[in-house]
Amino acid sequence: MKKTAQEARIENIYRLEGRVPVAKAIPFGLQHVLAMFVANIAPLIIISSVAVYNGQPFTAVETARLLQNCMLIAGIGTLLQLYPVWKIGSGLPVVMGISFTFLAACLATASQDYGIMVGAIIVGGCFEGILGLTAKYWRRLISPIVSACVVVSIGLSILNVGVSSFGSSSAYPLGSWQNLLVATITLAAALVFHTTLKGVAKQLYVLLGMMVGYVVSIFFGMVDFAGMGSTIRELGIVAVPQLFAFKPQFQLGAILSFCLVFIVSAVETIGDTTACCTGGLGRDITVEEISGSLCVDGFASALSGGVFGCSPITSFSQNVGLISMTHVVNRFTIMFGALAMILGGLFPPIGAFFTTLPDCVLGGCTVIMFGSIMMSGIRMMYDAGMTPRNTLIAATSICIGVGVTQVEGFFDQMPAFIGDIFAGNMVAGVFVVGLILDICLPRDPSRYESM
Repeated sequence: MKKTAQEARIENIYRLEGRVPVAKAIPFGLQHVLAMFVANIAPLIIISSVAVYNGQPFTAVETARLLQNCMLIAGIGTLLQLYPVWKIGSGLPVVMGISFTFLAACLATASQDYGIMVGAIIVGGCFEGILGLTAKYWRRLISPIVSACVVVSIGLSILNVGVSSFGSSSAYPLGSWQNLLVATITLAAALVFHTTLKGVAKQLYVLLGMMVGYVVSIFFGMVDFAGMGSTIRELGIVAVPQLFAFKPQFQLGAILSFCLVFIVSAVETIGDTTACCTGGLGRDITVEEISGSLCVDGFASALSGGVFGCSPITSFSQNVGLISMTHVVNRFTIMFGALAMILGGLFPPIGAFFTTLPDCVLGGCTVIMFGSIMMSGIRMMYDAGMTPRNTLIAATSICIGVGVTQVEGFFDQMPAFIGDIFAGNMVAGVFVVGLILDICLPRDPSRYESM
């Protein structure tokens, strides 16, 4: 017993391995749940609003059950990342959740029949999982400068989400002074805690800032406890998840579309996992870690669709940002966040409580976290070396990949699937352009000299 007490040290939160006192580990784990909870459930709320199954739209209870299941699969996926099973899992503090990347594809298929979406997810998820198992054969195609550009684009792609949350709540319109005040107080509180607290307590500044913002938001009438009560009445205190609720339909066009988006998701996961290593562990990622991370991304997504009836899951960039800021990388600690998500799925009141967190409170902290991802990418660019060749690759890929998402109708004259992939996802464009340039541009430094 004495040996265990000695091994469980708070300093281990900055190490990948090692035990942390449970009372200290839980708050750090909850930070990760708070950072991703709203984003985890939001895609399914949007999808269920247009979804039909056997010709019938989704009821409120069916939607509530989907939200229950999405917490479970997010927790399971995170546990697989933390503690790999065979080759499935990176062994890194990568937090998984429902992906926004697939939103357009899911809306298109779910509005036809939910079974079509489920079938496409099963096949597409297995496809990405196989990509993960074979990563050692193609990983070298993605150079450090391309990876850095992808990480920068991930940060850029979610900045609008953070700013939108900063000015939003269910009680007031976007950009209202009430929303902005609560978000500013949350941000200020987090910054004060970060600059005044000492030691390990300093790394809890996101959670502490959210607590301050949450209390303030109550006085502004932003917290809806009635919604929490209705969820409990519908599902009870303890609810067994509904599995295999949707019969998959395998439609070739939908499968091909989802497979393309799964490639994009794989690129994002490589970027997130790489940023987790560089920003949290201060080292380069290994091929084995990339392979394991992609396997979870793919196979867990197939499980998410086929068993739980949810849309695909992927690594969450906001949690990577949290790791980059706090350097809390301990697997044992982040495991409690995964367990909290699973409990949220089994005990609806837990999940219902987290749903009461106003967007502006979350946005007050996410603006920092999202920005830190972009800075991780810039640091990776510096480490890759800003040679004339690398500068050319970065400048061109980011300009084109980001730029085409800012011009409405840019892809209207092209096949629809191209617009579905690139129009709303700058990560995909940055990756494709960067990869092509990295393969095609000469590597001789003398070719880039002005004289």
